[in-house]
Amino acid sequence: MNSFLNKNRPLVYCPGCTHEKITTGLDKAFVNMGLDADKIVIVTDIGCSGLFDTFFNVHALHGVHGRALTYAAGLKLADPELNVIVTMGDGGLGIGGAHVLAACRRNLDLTLIILNNFNFGMTGGQYSATTPTDATVGSEFLNQAEIPLDICSIAKSAGATYIDRCSGLDPDLPQKIVRAMQHKGFSLIETLGMCTGRYTKRNKLTPKVIDEIITDLPEMPGAIKENKRSEYGERYRALAKERNVFPEPITIEKQIELEDYLQQEVVILGSAGMRIVTAGEIVCYAGICAGMNVSMKNDYNITVLRGQSVSEIMISPEKIGYPGIESPSVVLALSDEGVQRRSKIFAALKSGTFVLKEKSVDIPETHADIVEIDFKELKIKKQDWALASLGVMAKNEKAINKEMLDYALKSRFNEKLYQIAMETIEKIFQN
Repeated sequence: MNSFLNKNRPLVYCPGCTHEKITTGLDKAFVNMGLDADKIVIVTDIGCSGLFDTFFNVHALHGVHGRALTYAAGLKLADPELNVIVTMGDGGLGIGGAHVLAACRRNLDLTLIILNNFNFGMTGGQYSATTPTDATVGSEFLNQAEIPLDICSIAKSAGATYIDRCSGLDPDLPQKIVRAMQHKGFSLIETLGMCTGRYTKRNKLTPKVIDEIITDLPEMPGAIKENKRSEYGERYRALAKERNVFPEPITIEKQIELEDYLQQEVVILGSAGMRIVTAGEIVCYAGICAGMNVSMKNDYNITVLRGQSVSEIMISPEKIGYPGIESPSVVLALSDEGVQRRSKIFAALKSGTFVLKEKSVDIPETHADIVEIDFKELKIKKQDWALASLGVMAKNEKAINKEMLDYALKSRFNEKLYQIAMETIEKIFQN
């Protein structure tokens, strides 16, 4: 093939824009490598560099600004035989810088071409992450308050295994791209160029000045010896192949037949350390043992060892479309923190709703049926109150029964923990 360029989509860059030279240079690189069109993917994002995917008769993916490398990583991992090239402007570089660092660390076999023309050319010539401090741009003085980043030096420190920097007008650009694409690992080429539509109208930037800028910057030799290591995809697949033992998924078969079971909504109000989430899971397992559909939502602080812990469980014979609890049939009030977190639900509770209140806990006024219990008097530790409250539910046949609870505990715990849990449950049934 003499060219991969799309004859029905002529290049539409501003006259003198370096992007045109880089586009034709990339095309020559593809031709020189003798690649098949169906083995090439160009991934772009927003901006003038984002036009690249439209100019080539190859696979393409156009994504969100700064995120092109994330799509490229997925494509390369899904099909290692693809030649994946990412084009990104200095705008996308600044917006998606974290993804560039991740790509450097990961060393997945991708080629990133950064088209650095020192500004956001598409949106008005605002400053970017690479704009010189003394440049005149469309965002007033903001670039004067920052320093431009040297992406090649950053990429080197982040672990990139191949880095090159050149003028976008370099006649050797096609071969530079070939060398980058042939490298096994993450390759980054920064091309410096002119934005004639915006940047060069206010700033002196010529091919000679670009060459001078490159000379003043640290030289990038291509392959970075100190960063040499295995390509990520190969290493990932090798490590995955070594893993031949995986955790068995929990399978819960229907064990109990229930007749005329109506949807139940259970809210457990507790605090960190009371094993509220575990209790919620056990209620879910109990419902599944009876062939029911279940859902569960949890609410706890990011500081998981302090504050409220709330679990909301729905058990239904029908498919659950919306898991929000609107009319609880069971409320377990086990701590003041949990009650305060859901204090508004108590006013709406109807007569017939089962509310279990630990003696030490205060709850707002409610029309619900309240059962008070003193777990301390039963010598049940606070971290076991949630488990014990499930025993109270089962004893009163509210949402679950003892048989359902027994199956749930056997499904959730190993034999040793099951026996310990049953000791707590038996205290409730013997009381």
